Amino acid sequence: MAAISPLQRARTAYQPKLPAVLEENGPFVTLREGGATRSVSDQEEIRQQFPGTYGLPVVTFAAGTQRETTPMTVGVILSGGQAPGGHNVIAGLFDGIKDLHPESRLLGFLGGPKGLMKDKCMDLTSEVIDAYRNTGGFDMIQSGRDKIEKPEDFAATVATCKRHGVQALVVIGGDDSNTNACLLAQYMIDHGHDIQVIGCPKTIDGDLKNDWIEISFGFDTATKVYSELIGNVQRDANSAQKYWHFIKLMGRSASHIALECALQTQPNACIISEEVASRGLTLNQVVRDLATVIKTRADKGMNFGVALIPEGLIEFIPEMRGLIRELNDLLSEHSESKPYFDSLKREDDRLQFVNTKLTPVSSQAFSSLPLSIQLQLIGDRDPHGNVQVSKIETEKLLIDLVGDVLREWQAAGTYKGKFSAQAHFFGYEGRCAAPSNFDADYCYSLGYTAAALIGGGRTGYLSSVRNLCAPARQWEAGGVPLTMMMNLERRHGSAKPVIRKALVELEGKPFTTFAAQRQSWAESTAYVYPGPIQYFGPSEVCDVVTKTLLLERA
Repeated sequence: MAAISPLQRARTAYQPKLPAVLEENGPFVTLREGGATRSVSDQEEIRQQFPGTYGLPVVTFAAGTQRETTPMTVGVILSGGQAPGGHNVIAGLFDGIKDLHPESRLLGFLGGPKGLMKDKCMDLTSEVIDAYRNTGGFDMIQSGRDKIEKPEDFAATVATCKRHGVQALVVIGGDDSNTNACLLAQYMIDHGHDIQVIGCPKTIDGDLKNDWIEISFGFDTATKVYSELIGNVQRDANSAQKYWHFIKLMGRSASHIALECALQTQPNACIISEEVASRGLTLNQVVRDLATVIKTRADKGMNFGVALIPEGLIEFIPEMRGLIRELNDLLSEHSESKPYFDSLKREDDRLQFVNTKLTPVSSQAFSSLPLSIQLQLIGDRDPHGNVQVSKIETEKLLIDLVGDVLREWQAAGTYKGKFSAQAHFFGYEGRCAAPSNFDADYCYSLGYTAAALIGGGRTGYLSSVRNLCAPARQWEAGGVPLTMMMNLERRHGSAKPVIRKALVELEGKPFTTFAAQRQSWAESTAYVYPGPIQYFGPSEVCDVVTKTLLLERA
């Protein structure tokens, strides 16, 4: 990095904080074991697939004594989508293994798992690490979405590790990436390779969490960035008072981002996908609920507002969920129809083919959608063979359908307002932001914890740092077995072991707090303008954690 901004230069001086047990003992901690664990569901199937790591105990760190160690070589990869703080995880890992032994080496594999399989790596020296401390992005070693899943992939990974003398691998990623880490750990055990595998919990979506992983890193920063942008849009809406802004936010599998941003900004409407699924709302009901909020405000002379929409909404609507499931199976790479479908070049032919293969209910749902959405649904699939939901312009779909309902009401004389809408998608804007103080501290602690788990001889674990509402010195560090978070899910038309995503709990404090206030937010203009992330200033401004975490844990 040739040129850096004044802010980045100032941030290099920031020293991330550690839990007291690591601050005082370094990586030389005692690992206290709990009882045997079990997967969240499908216990027997998960046990059979991971016999070497299933049932491992949760471990917590306690004071230890320094011991003789030998230099080791550790490899690290960034896997999946970017999240603020990834560089600090690597920095914490680097400092941790250097504290275990000053001659230890850290190798960064470039471009994610592919770099590991293709043996593309670089030495992460102190000069490299120091240039990236407290910065956003994954550009130190880049990331990738490849998976280590075929026999030749595992063999190539082992060959790379043996070639460089790698004794431990750290996978920094989300649920899918850490599922891959668990598979890799089991492979090493099955084939007698003495190579440890440790994961670190990353995803801005916030859906990788449980009692031992209170929050995934990056969620704090990303939601603060999105909330700043939403606040800016709300200020504009309240200034012009003539537009409705439909803002789609990241979060395909869960609505944690939308919920947190709603708690921070108090918009006029926010859809929570999990509630839609729980209530069994149809697409038409979702649209009419939104139209009702718009009409209510228009009746009071307010023809403007802001609505937040999670990107995964469409998959939570019952008839749409059934449609997408059928499309995924129909267009799976293992489907006999896939080669024929790919040979169809005209849009009309593709649409006709799909409609003839769908059940009547799904065919009706498919036909009710605008052409642009139909084409997005049958477009390219993600690496798991599923619809790429982030490419579906749900915000524009809702604007279109809400407009239809309002025109219907206008013709009936029950709606006299004006509806002019703007569509936004806030996604990439938050993934590589410079980490908040919380994420800078948390990520550094996760990386250092991974080093301590390696020093303690563990494999098949996810780095865990808890008690996050308290000051960093009071945080509790340790590790949780990856198999403990697993269940079976349908991928490429068959059941696969994966880490279960954590959805918004409708009985939880964050959602019930939101639900108790949303009607007043809908009928009034109660916007909150969070402003940008603050690094320097009063603690109540620059060190506050997310409202979700406070409501769940405080």
